[in-house]
Amino acid sequence: MGNVLALVSALCFGVTHFVSGLVSRRAPGMTVSLYAQVAGTVATVPFALFAVEGTPTAAALGWGALSGAGTGIGVAFLYRAMGKGAMSLVVPASDVAAVVLPVLFGLLLLGQRLSGPALAGICCAVPALWLVSRSPGDRDGRTAAGIPDAFVAGLGFAVQFVALSRIPAEAGFWPVVFSRAVSVAAVAGLVAATRTPWRLPARLCAPAAFAGVCGSAAIVLYLLAAQQQLLAVATVLAALYPAVPVLLALVFLRERLSRAQVAGLLGAGAAIALVSLG
Repeated sequence: MGNVLALVSALCFGVTHFVSGLVSRRAPGMTVSLYAQVAGTVATVPFALFAVEGTPTAAALGWGALSGAGTGIGVAFLYRAMGKGAMSLVVPASDVAAVVLPVLFGLLLLGQRLSGPALAGICCAVPALWLVSRSPGDRDGRTAAGIPDAFVAGLGFAVQFVALSRIPAEAGFWPVVFSRAVSVAAVAGLVAATRTPWRLPARLCAPAAFAGVCGSAAIVLYLLAAQQQLLAVATVLAALYPAVPVLLALVFLRERLSRAQVAGLLGAGAAIALVSLG
């Protein structure tokens, strides 16, 4: 069940980035991420109130706050990286960083042990993540411009994944609400520090809010997956989300797949199969 939850989390993460990427073509990425995080925070409150009972401890709220800081930094720097460099390079760069660090944390610090197929699946997933986000026409001068921001985003997402995995099931979902609220504060601080415009055009508020709600669903699903599955496995499966924007662009934007993307999608499928066998 943990594998299924992680994969549905990846689907929600992918929809979030696809919609946010489209909106960020018409407005500053950090502004879009701020509105998305606000909407995502509001969406988690009734869920925490009525979904399940739980008593969050100070430690659980602390992990939630840390994950929120990671989320805020991750989304803000990822969208800024997309504005500076080729999306097909900055997205996989951030995603690989977001995967490798939690996997190492689980294996080295938590002492988790993976089966042979699961380990093979993780090894297959990392190059698949890179390939699936590649597209033709990446040889311009902007290719490497967003890499520093992309790696900062990856570090933020890695903190998000690790911190969420430390929240116990009996804490309920209030740590998630706290996480989303902290992410709003983190993004707002970055908006102020970079002097990014605060206002988003009215026509873009609804899609930004939809992206935020999908992002909250992805975080809740990942939390549930990490409570049932090893951190390394849950993180790798949830981090397969770059395949989703590629497929959505194929269907809705009529974009064509490159050979690298086809290889990446096949690799992602193989990774899912191997991890599931493990």
